[in-house]
Formats: sequence, C-alpha cells, structure tokens
Amino acid sequence: MNAPRRAAAFLDRDGVVVDEVGYLSRAADVRLSTGAAAAIRRLNEREVPVVVVTNQAGVARGKFAEAAIAEVHATIDRLLAAACARIDRYYYCPHHPEASVERYRIACACRKPMPGMLEQAARELELDLPRSWLVGDKLSDLEAAAQAGAQAILVRSGYGRETERALEPARALARAVADDLPAAVEIMFADWFSAQPPIAAGRAGRD
Repeated sequence: MNAPRRAAAFLDRDGVVVDEVGYLSRAADVRLSTGAAAAIRRLNEREVPVVVVTNQAGVARGKFAEAAIAEVHATIDRLLAAACARIDRYYYCPHHPEASVERYRIACACRKPMPGMLEQAARELELDLPRSWLVGDKLSDLEAAAQAGAQAILVRSGYGRETERALEPARALARAVADDLPAAVEIMFADWFSAQPPIAAGRAGRD
C-alpha cells in the first residue's frame, strides 16, 4: 500500500523567510525574518515538509548570476541550522517573459503565479496539494496556490501590507491573513492538528 501523501508548508522566500531587500543576491545581505527560524523549527518538529518556492527574476534581468541563488540558500541554511531548523527543498524560477538575458526569456510554467514549482514539489516529494498551504506576500503567491489547488495565507511582512491594501483580489484568494510567518504557522497547525477553524486563527492578525 502506498504511504499517504503529506501536507506541506510552501513558503515564499523574500519577505517571508528572509527580509525583503530587493533582488537579494549576496550572502552578506541575508537576514532571517523575525521569528522565521522558530516557526520553521516548529514545522520541522511536526515533520511537515518545508518547501521554498521563489521567483528570481533578477537572473533573467541580468542583475545577478544564477549561482548567486545557491549562495543565498546556503546562507539561509546555515542561519536556520544555528536555530535547529531547516528547509527541506528549494525551488526557484529564474525566468521572465521580458528577460534581458535571452536564455531566460521564457513564458514558463514555473514562474508564479503559475503553479509549476508547487506541482513539481508535489510530484517529487509526494505531497498532498489540497491539504498544503502556501505563505506569501504577493498576489502572485496567492494565485499560484489557487492554481495548484493549495490553500494560501497572505502575510503582512515583505510586500504583504501593500498587497493587502492595494489588491482586493488578495483577500479573495487568501484563506487567511497573518502578520508574519509565525502567525501563519499557527493557522496551518489549527487546520492540520486541531478542530479550530483556520479562518478564525488567520484573523488573529490585526486588520
């Protein structure tokens, strides 16, 4: 008998796991978002797969080389390891349909709001997308979750407050709104591990 597929926590990177700095490409600029390490450790302790899905159009725009992404992720891993936390898998999209670097000028299926990264993770890690959550700060994150059949949480960190104020569709696509990643993890846990409705938990953040 096949093992049941697991629900995962999909996390946008910039503005959720690390502070938003704009085209992050240097290890020296990596700063974990407040509470992110502890929140990810809680997911690890409950054996929830933690998967980062991130658009990295800076590569397509010629702002940094693709190798810089690996350096940033290695730095994130080191900072998380110091707090006994880990990311289980990273997926990134270096493409953009208007890229200045020709080989990355692709209308791909992986760039959010397309669901390709989530679907690839589901295949490779045997994940249950309908029971999974994606935490993001942009409308494209929420749209990717919707297209993949996953649930979405809009966080107010990064560009999240701007997204919440400016884009009414963000609230329609988000199952819940939370101040930051630790609050988002509470929402996920309410869904997975208790009878408390996740919507109520999501609105615990200040409106």
